[in-house]
Amino acid sequence: MNEQQREQIIQNAKYLQKVRPIDPEEIYEYVEGTPHPATVRQVLREQASRLGLLERTDGCFEPVTEESLSVAFHGVDAVPENIPRAIEDVLVERFGPGWPDGSSGETLRSSIRGFKQQYLDGASVTYDEDTALGYAVYHLPAYFATVQYVLADLLDDGLLPKHLRILDIGAGVGGPALGIDAIVGDSALVEYHAIEPSASADLLERLLDLTGRNFHSRVHRIPVEEFDPMTALASPNGERNSDETDSPPFDVILFGNVLSELADPAQVLVESFSWLTSDGTVVALAPADRNTATGLRGVERLAEQQGGATVYAPTVRLWPNERPESESWSFRRHHDLAVPSFQRRLDEGERTESERTAENQPAGSGEFVNVDVQYAYSLLRCDEQTAVTARPSRSRVAKMADSDQHVTDRVDYAALKLSHDLAESGNPLFLVADGSQMVDHFAVLTSESALNRDLLTAEYGDLLLLERVLVLWNDDESAYNLVVDEESIVERIPS
Repeated sequence: MNEQQREQIIQNAKYLQKVRPIDPEEIYEYVEGTPHPATVRQVLREQASRLGLLERTDGCFEPVTEESLSVAFHGVDAVPENIPRAIEDVLVERFGPGWPDGSSGETLRSSIRGFKQQYLDGASVTYDEDTALGYAVYHLPAYFATVQYVLADLLDDGLLPKHLRILDIGAGVGGPALGIDAIVGDSALVEYHAIEPSASADLLERLLDLTGRNFHSRVHRIPVEEFDPMTALASPNGERNSDETDSPPFDVILFGNVLSELADPAQVLVESFSWLTSDGTVVALAPADRNTATGLRGVERLAEQQGGATVYAPTVRLWPNERPESESWSFRRHHDLAVPSFQRRLDEGERTESERTAENQPAGSGEFVNVDVQYAYSLLRCDEQTAVTARPSRSRVAKMADSDQHVTDRVDYAALKLSHDLAESGNPLFLVADGSQMVDHFAVLTSESALNRDLLTAEYGDLLLLERVLVLWNDDESAYNLVVDEESIVERIPS
């Protein structure tokens, strides 16, 4: 097809989108040479982002509306089977059908052990082809689920548009991208841009082929420091979208488990604020382990101070002009995923002699099964919005910044619930915070009643009114315990 024919298709589409759904079966008759409708459809798909078109299930196209995106989300139970099949296809191509066994299985298992240890040591991970495959086997399922849970919060608050432009910094092998496609489906026109300079980009591009008809992706194989956001939405030949201005282009900027690997994560995070639309959101995710989760809180605070952004969730600052200094090892947890076939096969794979000699855990022990969905996250915005809009009154409740004045007293606090039950046994224990705390505060339920049960049943990030809690100093943990007993009342406050 020549450029004149392409331009005729585009002009016909621009005219018809103001009149009725665009049907390739109709347009082809008005194009010089009457190209096949399938060819017209392909051109419209290629130009959908530029023209702002959604492709319907009947093959017609219609303009994407300006309303907020709304989709039903009921959690994630498993990774769809087409994803494990695609990953196993790549594993077979790389290692052969016996990829979980022998030397190839040893290579993958060694790779996974290696990058897990590097994460724990705070070291950077270098991604070659084998590391990328190991990463896909071990991490992709949880990352696929995690991004959906976080985006669901933004969806519930009406903060994602139906024409959704996403920048995924450090996109890895594609777990977040596939998760975005899964939760959005065909309900939105998604322009997805990935920054991934490592060898992971090869597998990422392969897996992006699994995304739907309205998910339009582009991979930038460059470091984030070289990325030019103002030209990112231009097509490779330099064409710009019909509605594009000089304003920042992205509705969501995602840092998916990558901040801990950047040399200056706060600087990159602050820089990304200038790439957001006026009502856009930066989504920063981190593994739930202490080092990376508390590291995320540190980067969040630096970015807030240096970039002027507001913490939208979950660690909302309830008091004006107050900033926390506590460690805040806070993470969110959901139910486990079903074990994907490739994880089970690698875990049960036949070991080499060197593995049998060196391994502490036998085959089938679950060492290479990773279906826990738990993560730290931060949502940052530049429009001063927060997920919790209610604010406490100084005449009604105490600030956690002043808890040293209330030890052994019964006090009222307004606080966010920021953990699941942390107690391995005994009394339920929850991290709580109000954004002013200098050290961590934990609510300890010593006597459950109908009046304090909201401490147990509230969701992560919910705002609670804690009345008549006994303030004690825990010398072992260097933290405050807020004892919730039969005299205490806990009430969830609508946000």
